[in-house]
Amino acid sequence: MESSRIIAITGGIGAGKSVVASILRHAGFGIYDCDMRAKLLMNTSPAIRQALVGRFGPEVYSENGDLDRAVLSSIIFNDKDALAFVNSVVHPAVRDDIVQWSVQQDKAPAFVETAILQESGLDAMVDEVWIVTAPVEVRIERVIKRNATTRERVLERIHSQRDQFTGINKKIVEIVNNGIVPLLPQVMRAVNLT
Repeated sequence: MESSRIIAITGGIGAGKSVVASILRHAGFGIYDCDMRAKLLMNTSPAIRQALVGRFGPEVYSENGDLDRAVLSSIIFNDKDALAFVNSVVHPAVRDDIVQWSVQQDKAPAFVETAILQESGLDAMVDEVWIVTAPVEVRIERVIKRNATTRERVLERIHSQRDQFTGINKKIVEIVNNGIVPLLPQVMRAVNLT
């Protein structure tokens, strides 16, 4: 079976990627949540486990066999080489998983929700990119409410994600999620134009 046409749903923290994905899921489209699937693969993939244990030791997995995220986070927090290694193991596994998943989708197009489109190499494998946008203050408010965090932490994340959508060489559709412009008609219009 041939893989389905794939559209990436991306955007900065608090923009509303998950809301757009939820609308599409309710409309019957397949949604691949990269964050959730990456976590699952890190727990279940023997190849990922072997690579992480080989590099960081057996303590990165707990006694029940799941990845110990606290241990791994403490290792990669200030070590760019360690983070690059983890990404070099996980990102290809996620891309392969997307290919396998996409051929099983009954309804086209299929959608991939990701916060790190270019960093993960997904920009090369999708056919179109939907960028969900919202004003910075709206995003800050959403993330503070959702994550019980501080304004400063949210601003750090927003600034770290700056310019992440430049140089995308695909058709781009902007979905505005500012709480004023109705979201559902934008999403349905974008689906009909794909």
